[in-house]
Amino acid sequence: MKFFIDTANIDEIKRINALGVLDGVTTNPSLIAKETGKPFEAIIEEICQIVDGPISAEVIGLEAPGMIEEGRRLAKIHPNVVVKLPLIAEGLKACKALTVEGVKTNVTLCFSSTQALMAAKAGATYVSPFVGRLDDINLEGMELIREICAIFENYAFDTQVLSASIRSPRHVTDSALAGAHVATIPTKVFDQMLKHPLTDKGVEGFLADWKKSGR
Repeated sequence: MKFFIDTANIDEIKRINALGVLDGVTTNPSLIAKETGKPFEAIIEEICQIVDGPISAEVIGLEAPGMIEEGRRLAKIHPNVVVKLPLIAEGLKACKALTVEGVKTNVTLCFSSTQALMAAKAGATYVSPFVGRLDDINLEGMELIREICAIFENYAFDTQVLSASIRSPRHVTDSALAGAHVATIPTKVFDQMLKHPLTDKGVEGFLADWKKSGR
């Protein structure tokens, strides 16, 4: 399973990348908007210099011709850029067109298995089901991951399932068990995944015993 970090914050990306576990980055307009003082394309370019893996950059337009032009422009920033498109009719049109041109795509805001199937049919490199947002409305987000993974396996689609809207380490575990190819994880959850009270207690015990030994 690949780990992407879901942020546009350069310091957070550098810190998690230093752990040696990071495979890519996802951004969106909301995350980019939080990073003041730098142009959008400059932030994406800087991220590409830090992480050698897929970097999702999202279009702003809502009509296919505009999305395609935006996508082409974003793809020129760096070979690792993946153009992020909304899972709407115009987004699927743009996905198909960009895929034909060899541009990698991430079709986002997926909330049903039929939406995911249509994205795969349009040639998406990744499709991003939003687990946490489904949980928020009392639906089982992880069941969607399981359904999509089963469908994609049935028909040998190349599209990868990117589990998004991750809220907890349990979401990461369940996504891995369900067969998701990627989880895109907020910095806070990365930190939670690494921590365990028994690990901390064990380290403290080892150090205390070492000091007692007088060595």
